[in-house]
Amino acid sequence: MTREHAGDSRILVPYDGSEPATAALEFALETFPDAAITALYVIPIAETTVEPLEGPELRLPITEQAREYATDLLEEATALAASADRELETEVAAGKPERRIVDRVTDEGYETIVIGSHGRDGVSRVLLGSVAESVVRRSPVPVAVVR
Repeated sequence: MTREHAGDSRILVPYDGSEPATAALEFALETFPDAAITALYVIPIAETTVEPLEGPELRLPITEQAREYATDLLEEATALAASADRELETEVAAGKPERRIVDRVTDEGYETIVIGSHGRDGVSRVLLGSVAESVVRRSPVPVAVVR
C-alpha cells in the first residue's frame, strides 16, 4: 500500500471489550487516521457442532443474550471511536474466532488487522492469546498485535 492510497485502507479490529482489544482499537484509530475501521465481535461457537453463521443468518444456536452482548460491546467500541471524532463500522460473526477473523479479512479486502494480545478471561473470552497467535500465523495481511 502506498501513502497515496492510505485513505482507502480498511482496518479490521477484533473487539471483545477487554483492555487489549480496547488498546488495539485506540491504536488503530490513532495510527490510521484516514482508514475505514471495522470492529468485529465473534460469538464463539465450536465449528464442529454447527456451521458458522454470519450477518443476517444469526439465528439459533445464537442466543438472544449472545446477540445483546455483542451489540453492547460494539456500542462501547462505537462510543470510543466517537470520542476520537471517528466513525466505526461494526460487524458480528459467529464461529471459531481466529477463523472468522482471517476469513473476514480474506473475503472483504481488509489491508491490516489490529488485534489485542489477549482477550477477556472467563466464560465470555473471545480473543485469547492463542487466537491472536493463530491470526498472526494464518493472516494473509499484516497484523499489528497491541498489548
